[in-house]
Amino acid sequence: MASELTEEELQFVQSLFEHAREGRTGPLTEALDAGVPVNLTNTKGDTLLILAAYHVHLDTVQALLERGADTSRVNDMGQTALAAAVFRQAEPIVTALLEAGADPEEGPKSAVAIAEFFNLPEMAKLLRAR
Repeated sequence: MASELTEEELQFVQSLFEHAREGRTGPLTEALDAGVPVNLTNTKGDTLLILAAYHVHLDTVQALLERGADTSRVNDMGQTALAAAVFRQAEPIVTALLEAGADPEEGPKSAVAIAEFFNLPEMAKLLRAR
């Protein structure tokens, strides 16, 4: 039987997702370097990488990638970090994720599908260039 987190532990875990959303790379990487799993996932299936990409925090995305964040993780809505970055039209993050091996076709709502659905020709071009 899995043990429940204490209130303090739960607050700590929640703070990690806030760090990713807010681009607070220092505290986030400190926790990761101390042993927190880089592919930690919240109740919606979002990883730290998906949140950092969606909220357009390049430094945080790069730090997560350097620590082995999985670019192929798909959240409960069928999106990857790459799809989130394409939606936000965050070219530097899209480029970083592609260079890290992210698959533009990954997930039910793939980066390619997002670019097509939202008519984002610059993002589609960037995805095709890889």
